[in-house]
Amino acid sequence: MSNKQPQVHELTMVEAVNLALRRALNDDENVVILGEDVGTNGGVFRATEGLKQDFGFKRVMDTPLAESMIAGMSVGMATQGMRPVAEIQFMGFIFAAFEQIVCHAARMRNRTRGRLQCPLVIRAPFGGGIQAPEHHSESTEALFAHIPGLKVVIPSSPTRAYGLLLSAIASNDPVVFLEPKRIYRMIRHRVTDHGQGLPLDTCFTLKQGSDVTLVSWGAMVHETLQAARKLEADGISAEVIDVATISPLDFETIRRSVRHTGRCVIIQEAARNGGVASEISARIGESCLPWMKAPVQRVTGFDATMPYPRHEHLYMPTTDDIVAAARQTLEGI
Repeated sequence: MSNKQPQVHELTMVEAVNLALRRALNDDENVVILGEDVGTNGGVFRATEGLKQDFGFKRVMDTPLAESMIAGMSVGMATQGMRPVAEIQFMGFIFAAFEQIVCHAARMRNRTRGRLQCPLVIRAPFGGGIQAPEHHSESTEALFAHIPGLKVVIPSSPTRAYGLLLSAIASNDPVVFLEPKRIYRMIRHRVTDHGQGLPLDTCFTLKQGSDVTLVSWGAMVHETLQAARKLEADGISAEVIDVATISPLDFETIRRSVRHTGRCVIIQEAARNGGVASEISARIGESCLPWMKAPVQRVTGFDATMPYPRHEHLYMPTTDDIVAAARQTLEGI
C-alpha cells in the first residue's frame, strides 16, 4: 500500500476542472477528452491545458468545428465501454448538439431496455458576466433539466467543480456539466487531489439560517452569499442553499429548510419564464404551503436575449436585488 499523501492545491475553478480531468485520465484508461481546441491549445479557457502533452493525442483529441459530431461521436464511444468527456466551447453553441444529447444520449438506457448505458459528460462554459458577444453568455440549463435521462450539474466553487466533475465522469448515465465561466478565475480554494467525488443527488447548505431560505446555483451563489451577509448585518438570518445538481433535484433539502424558515427566495441568472426557479417554486407550493409565511420570491434574468457587453450588467441579478426580495418576504408582500 502506498503511503503517498494526497496533494493539496490552491486552485481557481478552471484549474480544479483541469485537475479533475487529469485525475480521471490517470485513473481510468477508458476516459477520453474531445472537443474543439482541447488538445494542442488546451481549450478556449485552458481547462484542458497540458493534458494532450501528458496523455497523448489518442486520449485528448482535437475535433473539427462540429458540435453535433462531437456529441454523436461521444454517444458512440460511451455505448462501447469508453467514458468520453466532450467540451462544447460555449453553451450558446450546444444547440447543434442538442439532438444527439436529447434523442440519443438521454434515451440510450431506456431505448435498449438496459442493454446499453451512456456514460458521457458534456462540459460547457455558460452564463454571462465576461462581456462576451452573442451566443457566448446563455444560461439555458432549464432546457436540459427538462429531459428525462440527463443529469445536469453546475458547480459554484473550485472544490465542488473537482468533486462533482469526478462523479460526473464516474456516472453511468449522461451528464451535462455546466461551468459558470464568470467565476472560472474569481476565487481560489484549497482542493485536495484525493480522487473522491461529491454526490450528484445532494444540495449543499452553505450557511445555516432561520428567517429566510435563499436558493441558488452556479455563479449566482456568490451574490447570494453576499446578500446573506448584508442581511445578517441587519439582524436577518438567511439560510443559503447551493442546488449544484439541478436534475435530479434534491428537493428534500430545500423543503426542510423552507419548512423551518417559512420564507424562500430563489435566485437564477437565467430568464424567468420556465426556469428552474419556477420548478422549485411550484414544488414549494405543492408541499410547503401550510408552513409558508409569505409568497416565494424569484430573482432572475429577463425574458430577453443576453445584451451585448455595454448593457450586460443591466441583465444580471445583483446582490441588492436579492436583499430587496428577501426583505419583501419578511414584510409578507
